[in-house]
Amino acid sequence: MPIRKTRATLSDGRALLYFDDTEPYVGGTATRELHDGRDLKPVAASSTMRYDALTGEWVTLAAHRNTRTFLPAVDACPLCPTRPGRAATEIPAADYDVAVFENRFPSLAAPSATGVAKYVDGETLWPQRVADGRCEVVCFTSDHDRSFAQLTPSRVRTVLAALVDRTRELSALPGVAQVYCFENRGEEIGVTLAHPHGQIYAYPELPARTAALLRQAEFHRTRTGRSLLRDVLEAERRSGTRMIVDREYWTAYVPAAARWPVELHVAPRRDVADLTELDDAELDELAQVYLDVLGRLDRFFDGVARLPYIAGWHQAPTGTGRELGRLHLQIFSLMRSPHRMKYLAGSESGMGAWIGDTTPEQIAARFREVAP
Repeated sequence: MPIRKTRATLSDGRALLYFDDTEPYVGGTATRELHDGRDLKPVAASSTMRYDALTGEWVTLAAHRNTRTFLPAVDACPLCPTRPGRAATEIPAADYDVAVFENRFPSLAAPSATGVAKYVDGETLWPQRVADGRCEVVCFTSDHDRSFAQLTPSRVRTVLAALVDRTRELSALPGVAQVYCFENRGEEIGVTLAHPHGQIYAYPELPARTAALLRQAEFHRTRTGRSLLRDVLEAERRSGTRMIVDREYWTAYVPAAARWPVELHVAPRRDVADLTELDDAELDELAQVYLDVLGRLDRFFDGVARLPYIAGWHQAPTGTGRELGRLHLQIFSLMRSPHRMKYLAGSESGMGAWIGDTTPEQIAARFREVAP
C-alpha cells in the first residue's frame, strides 16, 4: 500500500515526520502543515547513565522528566492535531494519519549534551556517561478516543511502516546499541497521556533484559549450534498447549515461563533480526494478527473494555550479538483479575524471585476462549 513520508521541524528543532495513507496527502496533491507557530526553547535534556557494579546494569538518570506533561484534559492534549480555537500541540497539522516526533521530555539525551565525569565521585567502581540515545513518540491516529485495537488493518500497516522506517534510521545513528518500539496503555501502568501513542527508544547501551537474553542465546548456540529463540518458537509449536495463533508468517503463543497474569509473544516464522527485515507479505499479515491478539486482550476479563498493557518489539542489537537476536513482540498486562493489578511483592521487587498468579496454560486457554 502507498505511504507518503513527510519531514518537518518543530520550533525548538525537534524532528517531526508524517506517514500518510489517505488522500489528498498520500498522492502528493496536498501537504501537511509543516510550520510550528509555537515559540519553544530547545530541549534541555540532562540524562546520564551510571554503572551498577553489583548487577552489571546501566541505570539512566533523567531528573528533567519530573516536569513532563501529566494527564492533561482532552482539550489540552499535546498529541491531538492543532485545530482552530485550541492551543497549538506537538503536531501543527489540523489532521494526520500517523505522526512521529522527538520526545520533548526524553529519557535519553541528545548526542550534543554536555559531557560528564568518567566516574562518579572519581571512584572507578562507578563509571558514568551521557545517556546519548534518542526517544521518539509515535501517534497512531489523530482520534483521541480510539485505541490501537480499534484501528483498521490498513492503518496498523501504516504504523508498522513507520516503525520500520524509524528502526532503520535510528539503528544507523552512531552509538545506538538497540532500538525498542513499544506502547504503554492505561493509567494503571503509568501512562501520562491518554491519546493512543507509542514510543521508540534508541539505547546507547543494551538494556538488562537484552543482555540476559544474549547470554542465554550464546550459551545455547555454544551447546547446540542452534538459535535459542528459533528453538523456543518451534518447541511451542510442537507442544501446542499454549498456542494462540499459527498462520503462514506469524505465530502467537503464551511462553512456557510467562511471568505476567496476561502475557503472549508474537513471533515471525522466518528468522529476522528486526522489523526492517520483514517483507510486505509478512507486514500485511502482521497487521491482522496484531489486531487479533489485541482484541483478545480486551475480551480477556469480563467487564474490562480496555485492558492496560505493555507491547514491545524486541529487536536484535545493531552490533555485537546481532546474530543471536530474533525479532518478537511481547505483550503483557499487570492486571491479574478484573480491575485488580499485580503489585510486585517484597520477594519479587527486592530479590527478583518471580511468583506467577496463574499458569501459562490457563492464560492460553482464556486467549483461545475469547477468539474473534
